[in-house]
Amino acid sequence: MTPGGSDSFYGAIPVFRGFERLMEPSLYSPLPDDWTVGVADIVNSTQAIAAKRYKAVNMAGAAVIAAVTNALEGREFPFVFGGDGASFAVAPDDLPLARQALAATATWVKEDLGLQMRIALVPLSAIRGLGLDVRVARFGPSPNLSYAMFSGGGLAFAEAAMKRGEFAVTPAAPGSHPDLSGLSCRFEEIPTSHGLILSVLVVPARAADPAAFRKVIEDVLKAVHRSPQAGRPVPADGPALRWPPAGLEYEARAWRGGSLAKRRALALARTLFVYAVMRFGLKIGGFVPKLYLQQVVENSDFRKYDDGLRMVIDCTEELAVALTQSLAAAAAEGIVRYGLHRQDAAMMTCFTHKAARSDHVHFIDGARGGYASAATALKAM
Repeated sequence: MTPGGSDSFYGAIPVFRGFERLMEPSLYSPLPDDWTVGVADIVNSTQAIAAKRYKAVNMAGAAVIAAVTNALEGREFPFVFGGDGASFAVAPDDLPLARQALAATATWVKEDLGLQMRIALVPLSAIRGLGLDVRVARFGPSPNLSYAMFSGGGLAFAEAAMKRGEFAVTPAAPGSHPDLSGLSCRFEEIPTSHGLILSVLVVPARAADPAAFRKVIEDVLKAVHRSPQAGRPVPADGPALRWPPAGLEYEARAWRGGSLAKRRALALARTLFVYAVMRFGLKIGGFVPKLYLQQVVENSDFRKYDDGLRMVIDCTEELAVALTQSLAAAAAEGIVRYGLHRQDAAMMTCFTHKAARSDHVHFIDGARGGYASAATALKAM
């Protein structure tokens, strides 16, 4: 732990269990005044998705988190994956490293993924100066790790400011490559088992009553939690793994060192080794394939809160219709704005800092547009 670093604050926040408690204000702690919020997203992600570049878009968003995590040498900091982007917060001591990682990621995304990434760093003082806040909670989906949840309106402001060109960070020089060690997308798409994969995005309407908004979110969570027709999009035995994996090209591009041809060859060899280990359940050192797959399921990040509810659930058409009707009624009352997107599968992008550790993270999105398409529907309201 670095004195004054990001994990000296974030690591002290108690972890809460039970996602239905999400909207309890007492769970959230205000960020220290001298912290900075980082935001990133893909420009024209709608067009990229129309071109069926879902995996590239998700890889770009997850790359932000991987790059900053590696730059901070694994120290804990709050972050959230948004599908076509990511948001995070860091202490002053960690800001220079986070800035370098963010700038290098934007260059890598442009050069290796052919996408344009907006990036910005917003001082918390600028957010609080507008009467907004950034408060953080830690939700533990399993005993293995926790994910950050954000409230207070500050993250939403930072993202909107970034899209206006404010607080922009200049991308790094051409050829810059962040450390993306541990970032991969080896698992296959995860088909629905209930009928459809529903990407859900619900944010407060302008001037919405906070108590009314909280009730809508809690009602949505209860409806999903109590329904036998909905659940985690990742099957109990984990997603399918094949070789060569569909994400092989992206993994090769994420590695540093040597020509792309060399990295592709190494990726082929490495993924074949991993496939054999997983396929035959081979224990290597402290790595136990069966336990790892169990943790993949438990650690999947399929629901979160960052000034709005984000979920990817496997559900029936009937439940999707019921959720649509309840959210439409809340929107008509001026309480929420929402976006829903239906698809036939989910996808997973993984960040495994160390294979033998249990805190590997697995970002879930819809496989046919996901959060980015849900956000398009929200913007149309």
